[in-house]
Amino acid sequence: MRFTYIATTKDNKTAQGTMEAAGREEAVAALTRQGLHPVVIKAGGAAPTTKKRFGDRVKLKDLVIFTRQLSTMVSAGVPLTRALNTLQNQTDNAYFKTVIGGINKDVEGGQPLSDAFAKYPGVFSDVYINMAKAGETGGILDEILKRLAAQIEKDASIRKKIKGAMMYPTVILSITVVAFFFIMIFLMPKIGKIVQDLAGPDTQLPVYTRALLELSHIMQHYAIFIIVGGVLGVFLFRRWIKTPSGKLKFHAFLLKVPVLKMIIVKIAVARFARTFAALMSAGVGVIDALEVTGGAIGNKVIGAELLDAAKEVKNGKQLSEPLSKSKHFPPIVSEMLAVGEETGQIDTILVKVADFYDEEVDTIIDGLSAIIEPLLIVVLGSVVGVIAASVMGPITSLNKSIGT
Repeated sequence: MRFTYIATTKDNKTAQGTMEAAGREEAVAALTRQGLHPVVIKAGGAAPTTKKRFGDRVKLKDLVIFTRQLSTMVSAGVPLTRALNTLQNQTDNAYFKTVIGGINKDVEGGQPLSDAFAKYPGVFSDVYINMAKAGETGGILDEILKRLAAQIEKDASIRKKIKGAMMYPTVILSITVVAFFFIMIFLMPKIGKIVQDLAGPDTQLPVYTRALLELSHIMQHYAIFIIVGGVLGVFLFRRWIKTPSGKLKFHAFLLKVPVLKMIIVKIAVARFARTFAALMSAGVGVIDALEVTGGAIGNKVIGAELLDAAKEVKNGKQLSEPLSKSKHFPPIVSEMLAVGEETGQIDTILVKVADFYDEEVDTIIDGLSAIIEPLLIVVLGSVVGVIAASVMGPITSLNKSIGT
């Protein structure tokens, strides 16, 4: 049965919402356990909708604030349901408010927090969910949440740097594409007609000119289908990479792109080192820690390597041994792990590894930001040159035809 309630907190603030309970008495008991004093409880009330509609989104800033505040409240010993209820009431994002309310309801029903997060993949990423699961497994949820907030900010900073470097080239590319369509659809047919009329019907135009006119003809008659097909292709591709097999193949492809591979591997190693070290220091077994950390890497291919390593550890091998054969983990990781296994200080050594790779990622991104803009400008300049040649080609052919 659903109940609508109005209650007061210990600091005399008002809290209201809906909840599921077998009866009124159970609803009162559930609110009391959350540290709330029921004022009004009514049977009924509309169920909050958490279905994402067009335009509904949670900004990274909101997610960071939520994560940090939840970490602080959990660390202070505030019951999880009460912490979620407080965060739900104070957020200004209407969609995020319903999401937190749905999470709170699931937690009240006995579900782990990570499972409740998993119901909202549009808000919480796989990395977020698996790191929350790691925190629950090791009893260090507050520490993991704090690390998650820092990680979200770092990822946002990386994306901001890349977007900043690509802003100017993207504008040029957009203008170039629009100009190309305009020239091919509206100008080239007129130029082609002039060439055909002046050169005569029996004149064989150059291959370059004929190819250009044919392309113009195709774009003139099928432009709408090309655009719709492109949009549909992007939509289907994005749906495909959300499937397990599609995501695995896409992640494998990303690891074949030279510069991108370097960034992905270093980020993955830093995440592995920090999460695994935190779990080990919390007393979680190596195999359990590897299985949980594998899902928090952010790349399915590298995560699968960790799961394979867990199987070898089950057979009695040290973790450093299977990682030394890895295609993606740098040799320094297995060497440092071997030292940690010998000295019994795996967690301490892995934290140093994580610090090292975090600095490496920052250095690479800064260097990438410095070279990506001029590199893309050169590429786009070449495209502009091709378009200019495409326009001048028929005119040159026309001059040759007139000259003969």
